[in-house]
Amino acid sequence: MNKKKNLMYIPIILGTARAGRESEKVARFMLAKAAEFGLESEIIDVRDYRLPATDDSKTSEAAKRLKERVLRADGIVIVSPEYNHGYPGELKMMLDLLYVEYFGKPVGICGVSSGVFGGARMIEHLVATCVRFHMLPTGEVLYFPKVQDLFDDSGAIKKEAYHRRAEKFYAVLADYAERLGGGGDGR
Repeated sequence: MNKKKNLMYIPIILGTARAGRESEKVARFMLAKAAEFGLESEIIDVRDYRLPATDDSKTSEAAKRLKERVLRADGIVIVSPEYNHGYPGELKMMLDLLYVEYFGKPVGICGVSSGVFGGARMIEHLVATCVRFHMLPTGEVLYFPKVQDLFDDSGAIKKEAYHRRAEKFYAVLADYAERLGGGGDGR
């Protein structure tokens, strides 16, 4: 699993809009690791895609922006906390803005929790949703348990092992993307 020489675009979806979200530290860490791995990336923040619950906004400007990013993506990373054994509603609403655009996109998931399981139960639910969207979960998952203790005051991760885990995570995701020829075409 070597670093890829061509510049793949693999954005990171930050799946919670809560104030004081610890998941943002994880998303920023993964963004830095994507750059180190030689990937083009950015954070796609659910805060920028919030919708009223009853609004069918598939033609909104937000949906158009998301569609452009997803169609361009060679793969996707989702960073999400676990809330009551599931993932945040605003993440589901944002994902639901699209459907065929996700087809064949490899996806890597990072679970975040304040407890010891690192979002394991949320990941089970999110994998099922990704499969329904015809995304291809890589199986290489990163768990960030007790996230409140993982980062220092400047936002730097304290445990060195996460650097190696993130490199393996991106190596697997980039390999999927390369083998799939850059993910789906939005069929």
